[in-house]
Amino acid sequence: MLEVYFESDKEAISFCENLFQFNNQIELHWKTSKAWGNHLQLDQQASGNDFVEKIADAMVGVFVTYRLTDMINTIIRRHYYYSNSDEIERIMDLSHWIFAGDDDDSQLVRNNKDPSQLLYSLFLTNINNTGAIHFDSIVNFQLKVFKDQLIHYVGLAIDEFKREEDHQAFIDMLRGYITKRKPVFNTIHILQGDSFSFFKPDGKRFSGMELKILMQKEPLYVVGLDADELNLSPLIAMAPEKIKIYGDDPSEPKTLTVINVFQERATFESLGRFPFPNQIKNK
Repeated sequence: MLEVYFESDKEAISFCENLFQFNNQIELHWKTSKAWGNHLQLDQQASGNDFVEKIADAMVGVFVTYRLTDMINTIIRRHYYYSNSDEIERIMDLSHWIFAGDDDDSQLVRNNKDPSQLLYSLFLTNINNTGAIHFDSIVNFQLKVFKDQLIHYVGLAIDEFKREEDHQAFIDMLRGYITKRKPVFNTIHILQGDSFSFFKPDGKRFSGMELKILMQKEPLYVVGLDADELNLSPLIAMAPEKIKIYGDDPSEPKTLTVINVFQERATFESLGRFPFPNQIKNK
């Protein structure tokens, strides 16, 4: 028999549920006491050779479900000294994204490492080194290496949070700038691509020289825009009343930036609704 202890009822239940997902033939005896909380006795011999590994997996699941958020919150407050609830919530979201995200960006941030594997190895080592497994004891005293890694991930989340803040401040500045501008054109049409293609209300395409002349007339440097940037800068220089973007990807980053800056002035439509189809052939 292998003995496992949990102080929390809900964590004990979660552990059992996780374990039975791996092997529903495990023989388990459960009793409670004031001194030890929930005391689980597991029949190791009847459960296969990978029994200990499954226990470690089940404990990782319990930790991620019930302890990870509290640990991240403590690190944000006590290690990085944040106290604003809105900032903490955003950093918390970013930390979880870095920890468990399966998209390319989150994996790149954490160097394609899986922090759950470190957690698993620490639980497995502790389980192999003791006859009685105390979940709370492992969490409180044996996860320093994991906590140090989590501190690093939270630091990366804070860096991302600061970049978001800087980007939003930049967007707000551009919004304020264009509200004071008199529109040079009523409506500008844009085709998505590696770089935007800009079209006048009559369907004529702006040449590169025309865009540069427009931008030279405006002191774009005061809002931190580069004269060689040919996606957002021309629009800031023109400050049109309406912007219509056509393409196949409404979540494309350049498109989202334009919509974020110009808000209700900018709309996205499918490529099929572009009003000058002959220009697409000549693009």
